[in-house]
Amino acid sequence: MESEPTAPTYNAGDVGWVLASTALVWLMIPGVGYFYSGMARRKNALSLIMCCVLSLVVVSVQWFIFGYSLTFSKTSTAFLGNMDNAFFRGVLNEPSMGSSAIPDLVFCIFQCMFAALTPALAIGSAAERARILPMIIFIFIWTTVVYDPVAFWVWNTNGWSFKLGGLDFAGGTPVHITSGFASLAYAIVLGRREGHDHKKEEFKPHNMSNVVLGTALLWFGWFGFNGGSALSGNLRAAMACVVTNLAASVGAITWMAIDYRIERKFSALGFCSGAVAGLVAITPAAGYVGPGPSVAIGFLGACACNLAVHLKQYLNYDDVADVFAVHGVGGYIGSILTGVFAESYIAKLDGATEIPGGWMNGNWIQVGYQFADATAGAAWAFVVTYIILFIMNRIPGLSLRVDREAELKGLDAAEIGEMAYYHVDKIVGVNQNTGEEKVIQEDVEGYSFEPQAQGTMGSGKPLTHESLNNV
Repeated sequence: MESEPTAPTYNAGDVGWVLASTALVWLMIPGVGYFYSGMARRKNALSLIMCCVLSLVVVSVQWFIFGYSLTFSKTSTAFLGNMDNAFFRGVLNEPSMGSSAIPDLVFCIFQCMFAALTPALAIGSAAERARILPMIIFIFIWTTVVYDPVAFWVWNTNGWSFKLGGLDFAGGTPVHITSGFASLAYAIVLGRREGHDHKKEEFKPHNMSNVVLGTALLWFGWFGFNGGSALSGNLRAAMACVVTNLAASVGAITWMAIDYRIERKFSALGFCSGAVAGLVAITPAAGYVGPGPSVAIGFLGACACNLAVHLKQYLNYDDVADVFAVHGVGGYIGSILTGVFAESYIAKLDGATEIPGGWMNGNWIQVGYQFADATAGAAWAFVVTYIILFIMNRIPGLSLRVDREAELKGLDAAEIGEMAYYHVDKIVGVNQNTGEEKVIQEDVEGYSFEPQAQGTMGSGKPLTHESLNNV
C-alpha cells in the first residue's frame, strides 16, 4: 500500500517574518495617502487618502483573479506568466518561487501588498483634478498591463531581466520606476490644475503634520518592504533593515541641507522628501549592499531627486506630490547604483544566494544589466500608461478629469461628498496697521468662504476668498 506524500515542512520563523512584513507593507498604503493628503490643498485632502485605500482593494481583487498568476506562475514565456494560478488555484502549500522555506500562500499575500502599493504611488500626480471612477478602472488595467509584466521580468525566475542577471531586491523597477514614470504620463494627460502657474509660487502643502505622519508610516513599513524581501528571518534581512534606515536618515539630512542652503530654514517638507528619496534609492540595493555604500546611495539619491523636482518647472507638467522626481528618478538612480555597490558577500548572508556582485567586486557589466532593467521598466511604464489614459479619456463616461466647477469646489465635496475638515469655529484677521485682531466670519462649514478683504493672514497677505480656498 502506497503512503500518501508528506506535505512540505516550512520554517515557522520565516513564515512569521514574511507575514509580519506583509502587515508592515499594508500600512504603507494609507501612509502614502496621508503623505499625499498633506501635500495637497485641504479641499482635496480626503480624496487622496481614499484613492490610496481604493488602490488596495482594487488590486487585491485583481491579484486574486489573475494578477498573481500573470506575475508568478511557474511556467511562462520570458515576458509574462499564464493563467495557471488564476483565482488562486494551486496557491496553497507548494514551496514558493521566492523561497522554498515559505509556502506559496504566504509569498502570494506578501507580493499582493507590493502590487497594491504601486498604483497608490502613481496616482499622486493626478491629485486635485482626477475623477475617481475612471481612476479605479485605470488602477485595475494598469496593474494588469504595466505592473504585472515588469514584476514578472524582474522577479519571476523565467523573466528576461532575471535571466539576464539584473539585481532588484525589493522593487526599484517594478514599484518605484513604474509608478514614477506612470505618474509623469498621468500628469501630462490630465494637464495643469486650475489656477496653477509654475512661473509663480507653487501651492503650499496644507497640512505638514499629515506629511510627517505619512512619512513615518512609510518609513516604518519600509522595514517590512525591504527587510521582508529577504523572505527569511536571517542576517540578510537584518542588513536590509540596517541599510534601509541608514539611507533614509542620510537622505533626510541631505535634502534638508540643500534646502537650508537656499531658504535658511530647517524644512519639514525637505526632511520628509529626503527620507522618502533615500528609502526609494536603497530599495533595489537593500539586500546587496552594506552600511557604507548605503550612505552613498542615500546621499546621491536625495541629491538627484532634489534636482529632479525642478524638472516640472521646465517641462511644464503638474505633479502635485513630485512622484516622478522622487520615485521615478530615485528608483532609476538606485537601480544603477545597485550595479555599482552590490557585493557578493552581502547577498550570501542568507546562506544561499550567489551573485557575481557589481563594480565593488570587479563585475563591471552589472551596471549595464541594471541600466537595461531600469530603462525597459521606465519606457514600458510611461508609454503603456500614456496609451491607456489616452484611450480612456476618449471613451464616453471615462473622461479622466473633473469639470472646472468640481475642481474649484474640491474633490472631497464634488467626488466623495464628505470632507476631511468640516468645521472652523471662527476666522480671525489681523489689521496690518494697528495689529488689532477681528473676527471675520464664524461657524464656517466646509470650504465655502465668502470674499473678505478686511483682514490679513499671519503672513501679512490679504485674507481673501482665493487665499482661503488655496490652503
